[in-house]
Amino acid sequence: MAEQVSLLTKKSSANKQKTTYSYEEAFEAAKAYFKGDELAANVWINKYALKDSQGLIYESNPDQMHHRLASELARIESKYPNSMSEDEIYDVLKDFKHIVPQGGPMTGIGNNLQISSLSNCFVIGSSGKADSYGGVMKIDEEQVQLMKRRGGVGHDLTHIRPKGSPVMNSALSSTGVVPFMERYSNSTREVAQDGRRGALMLTISIKHPDAEEFIDAKLDGTKVTGANVSIKMDDKFMQAVKDDTEYEQQFPVESDNPVYTKKINAKNLWNKIIHNAWKSAEPGILFWDKIVSEAIPDHYADYGFTTISTNPCGEIPLCPYDSCRLLALNLFGYVDDPFTKKATFNFEKFKVHAGIAQRIMDDIVDLEIEKIDRIIDKIESDPEADEVKSTELNLWLKIREKSIQGRRTGVGITAEGDMLAALGIQYGSKKGIEFSTKVHKSLAIEAYRSSVHMARDRGAFPIYETQREKDNPFINRIKNADPELYKEMEKYGRRNISMLTIAPTGTTSIMTQTTSGIEPVFMVSYKRRRKVNPNDKSSRIDFIDETGDSWEEYNVFHHNFLKWLELNDYNPDEVTKMNDDELKKIIAKSPYHKSTANNVDWVSKVNMQGEVQKWVDHSISVTVNVPNDVKEEIVSDIYLAGWESGCKGITVYR
Repeated sequence: MAEQVSLLTKKSSANKQKTTYSYEEAFEAAKAYFKGDELAANVWINKYALKDSQGLIYESNPDQMHHRLASELARIESKYPNSMSEDEIYDVLKDFKHIVPQGGPMTGIGNNLQISSLSNCFVIGSSGKADSYGGVMKIDEEQVQLMKRRGGVGHDLTHIRPKGSPVMNSALSSTGVVPFMERYSNSTREVAQDGRRGALMLTISIKHPDAEEFIDAKLDGTKVTGANVSIKMDDKFMQAVKDDTEYEQQFPVESDNPVYTKKINAKNLWNKIIHNAWKSAEPGILFWDKIVSEAIPDHYADYGFTTISTNPCGEIPLCPYDSCRLLALNLFGYVDDPFTKKATFNFEKFKVHAGIAQRIMDDIVDLEIEKIDRIIDKIESDPEADEVKSTELNLWLKIREKSIQGRRTGVGITAEGDMLAALGIQYGSKKGIEFSTKVHKSLAIEAYRSSVHMARDRGAFPIYETQREKDNPFINRIKNADPELYKEMEKYGRRNISMLTIAPTGTTSIMTQTTSGIEPVFMVSYKRRRKVNPNDKSSRIDFIDETGDSWEEYNVFHHNFLKWLELNDYNPDEVTKMNDDELKKIIAKSPYHKSTANNVDWVSKVNMQGEVQKWVDHSISVTVNVPNDVKEEIVSDIYLAGWESGCKGITVYR
């Protein structure tokens, strides 16, 4: 521990060793790093700066963090042939310009001051029949144990008996899924993760007889407030909606001899889903047959890799006790001469970095296994009785096994919207969709190439078999795009069972100062107010509040829109003070015109998601924004278009 801390010390102006920083010191240093961006500085300090369990801060700026990450990643690299040096790793991490580990990896790599996992997300579950109170409580405890280590959790409720089913206890009949939704939600709200509550996804099959109750559980806004909820749609139900025919629900859902069946009008249930989604943005929709048919891990179902649910944001479908860590390539960082007529996307650099990103993610799997071993050691050394510790211990042993067997990764992107704008391409246009697809195809091929080459140098994931995957649609797209790569895969195998995703990158994009994930810019500008002295003749008074205080309104701009302004000879300080009409005229001249979340055509957004999804082996977290006054029929059309376009899931927000 002392060695770890000593590596993170710096000399103060008084030439004395300093091991910790006050919040104020770290804030000022981080603000300088982010060129005055207070939001980015606060996010970095609160979520990613190195801290111990007492909250003491051991880093004052992200550059120190990037050196911490590079040092640990280089330590893992040194175990393998053709290793990258610490300097080489640091060069791709620095300034958040190219490769950006997300969440748990950024916080936890090299942090031996706390005992936590590096994984961003987990899915838990039980094998076989497990809807007894014992099974329910086991999942509840596992969920809490993961959340206290900073992980988001998903699990599926399809195995729980529907309401009214006979049970062998004093209740005589089952209460169905809704009370357990509330239990899991409450547990999530109780778990604090360094100032934030846990994150939970609950899913259920549309084929389950309690699907309608599940859909309605959050409608009044007072229940299940600690969980996201999504419905697993099968193709048979979606076709019944289109044809306006009956659909049969049953329990057990996957049984050839169900004990309970119920015929419903598919369109009526669909309309309820649409109404609820229109009203509250939930439930989310998961097109489950698409997810499973494309899921490479499901070819290893006999090893326990059957996909059953997703992480809280839906971009990583997982089997029970598997986990994933996330990393994003900052697409804006690969645009040379952005916002000029000479702007080009540097595919050569991007392809090299895509391979490096996959390599770093594989190194992070090794680091996560080390973290899990520390967690297991702590559990075993805790003074509680074995019967108290058994659920937590078995949980981490199962997660460790899946991490070793599959070595799953989550390489993704951020700044898609800024990349297109910097190239002068309208988001959602035909050209924009084609270019984005080209970028994601390149990422997929190079990530898979990297994984194959690591299999050659480090060994394939232990259960790899070429024949198991030969009919997988995603693997065959890789094969058709690069036959030589597929031949290498046949020869050497692959290091990672599945490796690509597109996650939401909320806090990450605040630090990269770009658009988030695959999304367009949310708003080019928005207004803030600052209090002014009414006697100051140089100030402008735009608003007087109920207490009589005077306020001046000013415009705040998206970071890269400011770059466009400067490159086009606008004075940002003057533009900040413009009225709405003047500002609209300038935005209309920019590449962000008609490319914000609220004015990208929803058809284009869905089509783009469907095309990009072909080159993402997990899933994509994306939201279709529609006007607040949109009719429910449009929401229905969006979901149907998502299914027909090959999306794996979709969420609509108005």
